[in-house]
Amino acid sequence: MQKFLIVLAISTFVLFSSQAFAEERATTEECVQKTHEAAAMINAKGLEEAVKLIGDPQGPYVWKDSYVFLMDLRGKMLAHPMQPELTRHEHVLLQTDAADKAIFVHFVNIAKEPGQGWVDYMWPRPGKKSASKKVTYIYRVPTKDLFVGAGVYVGGMMY
Repeated sequence: MQKFLIVLAISTFVLFSSQAFAEERATTEECVQKTHEAAAMINAKGLEEAVKLIGDPQGPYVWKDSYVFLMDLRGKMLAHPMQPELTRHEHVLLQTDAADKAIFVHFVNIAKEPGQGWVDYMWPRPGKKSASKKVTYIYRVPTKDLFVGAGVYVGGMMY
C-alpha cells in the first residue's frame, strides 16, 4: 500500500508539474496576437516609442518564453528584447541560425510578400546558448516598411 501511495504522489506531482509547464509556453495564437498588437502600436505611437517598448525585456511584448522583435525591410534589427546586440549592425541578413539557414533573409522576404507567414529555424531559448527548433510568425506593419515577429519553440524541454 505504501508503494502505491508513493507512486500515486509522484504521478500526481508529474501531472501537475507538466500542466504548469505547458502554461508557461507561448502559443502560435499568442504570437499572431502579439505581433498584430505591436503593429497597431507602431502605427499609433510611432517608431521611436515602438523601439523602446518592443526592446524592453520587461515590457509588454515579452511573455512566457516568447517575445516580439522589430525589423525593417532592409534587414536592420530595430528592437530585440533578448539580444539587443543585434540592433548594433547595419543589417543582420548575413547571420544564420545553428543549421546555417539565413533566417533574417526569410523574414524579410515574407514581410515583403505576402506580408505575413511562418518561418522555422534553430534559435536559442531566452537565457540559453544552445539552439532549439523554433517557428516564428512574421507580420508586416500596415503602411510601413517594417515588420514584427514572434515565435514559439517546438518540442523538448523549455529550460
